[in-house]
Amino acid sequence: MAAVDDTSNAALIGRAIAGDKRAFTTLVEHEIARLIALATRMLGSPSQAEDVVQDGLASVWLTRHRLDPSKPIGPYLTTIVLNKCRDKLRRRKVAGFLGLPSGREADAVADDAPNPENVAGAREQLRLVQVEIGRLPVRLQEALVLVTVEGYSQAEAAELLGTTEKAVETRIYRARNRLKERFENFEG
Repeated sequence: MAAVDDTSNAALIGRAIAGDKRAFTTLVEHEIARLIALATRMLGSPSQAEDVVQDGLASVWLTRHRLDPSKPIGPYLTTIVLNKCRDKLRRRKVAGFLGLPSGREADAVADDAPNPENVAGAREQLRLVQVEIGRLPVRLQEALVLVTVEGYSQAEAAELLGTTEKAVETRIYRARNRLKERFENFEG
């Protein structure tokens, strides 16, 4: 489905605020795949990402009176999902500190390449990158994923994260440097 235009966005938000579930579904359905992809990159687990997005959409439905018909819903949903990811990551940290299992899965990437060695090597590299991104502090991880992977501008990421463009730029710089250092240590 194509993105909802500004006029129908306002009408759909108004109907959703009034309790129309179909209007809410229409409003958010074109955002779901993007939100799941974002959450997967933040959490490293598609199943946990789906849970977080579902939880986020349920929260938005329950607090739909907060929706602003004059603003697009995409950035609002992104903020909610990022907050849910932060909560999940905090719980993981606490579980790790207490020695409890985190429930984090290593995800394999589907690849149709005929050479199994190349496939295994690419999957291992991707897994290592995901692990290392997951080890970054949440603020660095969020900025890096939003700008580098999701394609948001630094200004858009700053607005979503409630910070300045310069802070986003600095976080991305630091995240890239940490990743570079960690991968140099793997090779050496």
